[in-house]
Amino acid sequence: PSTGADLKGLMKAAFHDPNPVVMLEHKGLYWSKLPGTEEARSIEPSADYIIPFGKARTVLQADAAKVAKGEAAVIVTYGMGVYWAKTAAKQFPGRVTIIDLRTLVPWDEEAVMEAVRGHGRCLVVTEETISNSFAQALAGQIANACFDKLDAPVRFIGSVDMPAIPLNSTLEATMIPNAEKVGAVLGELLAY
Repeated sequence: PSTGADLKGLMKAAFHDPNPVVMLEHKGLYWSKLPGTEEARSIEPSADYIIPFGKARTVLQADAAKVAKGEAAVIVTYGMGVYWAKTAAKQFPGRVTIIDLRTLVPWDEEAVMEAVRGHGRCLVVTEETISNSFAQALAGQIANACFDKLDAPVRFIGSVDMPAIPLNSTLEATMIPNAEKVGAVLGELLAY
């Protein structure tokens, strides 16, 4: 989850679900200690709310005129990727829609496909390594379902393929995506 409110709402949904549920959290979102993640601290919508599995949230909406001209892209992400995407999107005002998946299984296929068909460009952002990843599979599904509506190949960005996250903070920062890396790939996608 990318916000505290989402975490609570999804945790309640997990409690009511009869199946095992795994939550993936980014340590940088604890107490919103990384710059740009202040919105992870959020007020709960109500005392007793539940966020259903498979329901995405639109975090940022591109300008309708830019979407109509084919000058916009969709970023599909989750967790910390939401904040990398929001920071990167500041370089391209009005040209980026950000969808927070919230859950990976099930994922909100309808919301994602509708947005991608409308924009014609898609970037999938993840923290996991790229090879044989959920993000790679998601990009493939998007490309397959939206092929006739795409103006550019579906792109994805994630961590560099390594056997483990390095303990050295400099190497860790080199391995893991960040807003600058997302912005660079987003710029290439928008220029395609």
